[in-house]
Amino acid sequence: MASQQQDQEQEPGDQVDALTLDEVVTFTSELIRIDTTNRGGGDCHERPAAEYAAERLADAGLTPTLLERTPGRTNVVARIEGTDPGADALLVHGHLDVVPAEAADWSVDPFSGEIRDGVVWGRGAIDMKNMDAMILSVVRGWARAGVRPRRDIVIAFTADEEASAVDGSGFLADRHAALFEGCTEGVSESGAFTFHDGRGNQLYPIAAGERGTGWLKLTARGKAGHGSKVNRANAVSRLAAAIARIGEHRWPVRITPTVRASLVELAALYGLEPDPEAPGFDVDAFLEKLGPTAALVEATVRNSANPTMLQSGYKVNVIPGEAVAYVDGRFLPGGEEEFRHTLDLLTGPDVDWEFHHREVALQAPVDSPTYARMRAAVEEFAPEGHVVPYCMSGGTDAKQFSRLGITGYGFSPLRTPEGFDYQALFHGVDECVPVDALHFGVRVLDRFLRTA
Repeated sequence: MASQQQDQEQEPGDQVDALTLDEVVTFTSELIRIDTTNRGGGDCHERPAAEYAAERLADAGLTPTLLERTPGRTNVVARIEGTDPGADALLVHGHLDVVPAEAADWSVDPFSGEIRDGVVWGRGAIDMKNMDAMILSVVRGWARAGVRPRRDIVIAFTADEEASAVDGSGFLADRHAALFEGCTEGVSESGAFTFHDGRGNQLYPIAAGERGTGWLKLTARGKAGHGSKVNRANAVSRLAAAIARIGEHRWPVRITPTVRASLVELAALYGLEPDPEAPGFDVDAFLEKLGPTAALVEATVRNSANPTMLQSGYKVNVIPGEAVAYVDGRFLPGGEEEFRHTLDLLTGPDVDWEFHHREVALQAPVDSPTYARMRAAVEEFAPEGHVVPYCMSGGTDAKQFSRLGITGYGFSPLRTPEGFDYQALFHGVDECVPVDALHFGVRVLDRFLRTA
């Protein structure tokens, strides 16, 4: 039986049945219809979606566990036993919550899950109920066919990824580490999607890193007083000056190993000759030569800090004694110390800053067997494509799971047509996913997970 299973695992080609292809579309649509909007501050209710996922895992013969830190903020964890007891386990995870959607801005009901013209519409179609549906449909297909993966696979559907993750992956990592015993690597969102470069090439970026999260709260204090009087200790002015310095700051280039690997592979694809290690290497000039493809790299060659919110005052003729601002900061792997020092300088002596939310930067090897298997799975079903590594500009639940020693990759495969702006649909209006993209994703995910 074991020998037969190993032979099956090594067979190339499409092994996904028709029911799996039908289910991934149905599950994506039905999950979208379950409104799991995360407005922040604990305002979200993922339990109905968690129960939906758990029921389908149970139908596949698994024993899912539902876990909550806060009532209604539900996570689901299940384990599939592999054929090789000596192999490390693999975590496959997706979040159940979604960002808000203003229905008036959409051409369809954002929670309709409507299937029209070969496309599934609604909030979460890309971020990331599509991947949740892929996981469920692959697992159920395996149950029907009697397939077992080589290594143990731990499946986790999480709450609260779109906010602080304290009710989701953070809670699981801190309080339920035993459920992830043996997991050394994990895969989740934002990788292996089609990137059309405008030159006829199709790229498939697989994420092997994430910038760290440094959301900041800035507080300026001064002397309250009448708006008609001279005030040299105006908290609003002090804050505005600091915000202007932060917004105008040009962060220095810092090329991490993941970004370096990306630059090298893109250079080979386009016939360029960069040497990121060479003195005087001009990354900005190189990115200009990449054209639209620069979007995969340009946000991850530097730290960043973007002012996003201002709060001060209560009446036009009253100078407040305090003013507050928020900044979305991101730092590269190895770049947090520089980030902190720079913020100290930019805020100056009259403005204090603190982390409103902080999470680590991540980096994963691009020469690992797991990365090679992800690459091979994509290339099997998209032979015309070019797989390249990249670093995410933002972050995922992989940050919290890294506390358990789990190395995270972004791998939620989709093949989309030219003109379909995958990245713009994250948190965007009229979020949708083509049915064909879901079918491709299921085939690639199935292929990878069988042999991972």
